[in-house]
Amino acid sequence: MTAKIIADDVEALSVAAALADEFRVGAAERDAERRLPREELDRLSAAGLLAVTVPAEHGGADVHQESLAEIFRLLASADASLAQIPQSHFVYVNVIRRQGTPAQREFLFGEVLAGRRFGNAQSEAGTRHIQDIRTRLEPGPDGSYVLTGVKHYSTGALFADWIPVLARTEDETLHVAYVPRDAPGVTVLDDWDGMGQRTTASGTVRLDGVRVSANRVLPHHLTFQGPQLHGAVAQLLHTAIDVGIADGALAEAAEFVRTKSRPWFESGVETAAEDPLLIQRFGELAVQVRASGALLREAARTVDAARADLTDDSAAEASIAVASAKAHAAATAVEVAGALFEVSGTRSALNSLNLHRHWRDARTHTLHDPARWKVQHIGRYVLSGTKPPRHGLL
Repeated sequence: MTAKIIADDVEALSVAAALADEFRVGAAERDAERRLPREELDRLSAAGLLAVTVPAEHGGADVHQESLAEIFRLLASADASLAQIPQSHFVYVNVIRRQGTPAQREFLFGEVLAGRRFGNAQSEAGTRHIQDIRTRLEPGPDGSYVLTGVKHYSTGALFADWIPVLARTEDETLHVAYVPRDAPGVTVLDDWDGMGQRTTASGTVRLDGVRVSANRVLPHHLTFQGPQLHGAVAQLLHTAIDVGIADGALAEAAEFVRTKSRPWFESGVETAAEDPLLIQRFGELAVQVRASGALLREAARTVDAARADLTDDSAAEASIAVASAKAHAAATAVEVAGALFEVSGTRSALNSLNLHRHWRDARTHTLHDPARWKVQHIGRYVLSGTKPPRHGLL
């Protein structure tokens, strides 16, 4: 694949806006038919959008996090499943930036600039909790490693060129192994059956004695031994997806009311869009969506500021800003996607219209990690100045 090299933030945002408009057409049908977006992902790769965070010294645009968040918001407003797929890609590009050796950076950033995609194989089912990682990375006699385990919710792995695998070594420390999708011993199953985000193909990855060279293994545990933005960046992209879902749902609800809804007979108006009670409700929803968008932008700017001057204090500020935005956006996405039916009326519930995809996507995506724990960390920070933990999910 030949991929375009995007020059800067302005070009990245322009490309993202154009692709979002393109992907919006057919999004409902892809979801209804569970038609996996291979062609759309190839468009993302070829357009160079998946390489926009590669550092400038390696030939990338190294866009601001505010721009990256806006890219995800735009894509999610068009198709929340499609926007979810590259979230892990950017997370693991960030791992290379943080923990890769010069040789690893040169090779792996080169792959990204060439349009190669990263999936993920991190979560596991049946363990005590999300950070109870049992996949093993055992040393081999020749200095390489052998990778064994089973991963679930592996968004993007089916479409990936490389699958970053989260695993523990003999000393129980976390590492990331970058494994070719077609490596012997790697099996990717398309067994995702979630009610929402249906076309992310977030299925199972089986790793049966997969050989990994030492130069494809990065020490991820070191990320959390000092000030870090790993979790803030990852959660910022999740937040942008929630805001995008809310934006898309509100826009589709407004279009439905303008073009397809009938006014309630007691309103005394000619069109549904003139109904004062509907106007009031749309105003309330718009306030929520605007607030989530503002919190997203503020959080992204806080992350950018922390990247420029990374300290314990700036990292904590970034994590708290992102947690605040995520908690608000998650609630907004679910509320607005549900209110779509409230304002649109009975016809909006027709399965053939597939308007319920917005709510299914919102309800599914917001289950990634509980907002209640984010609110706890925010409260402790405000009351006692307790900095949030460095566990990568905040």
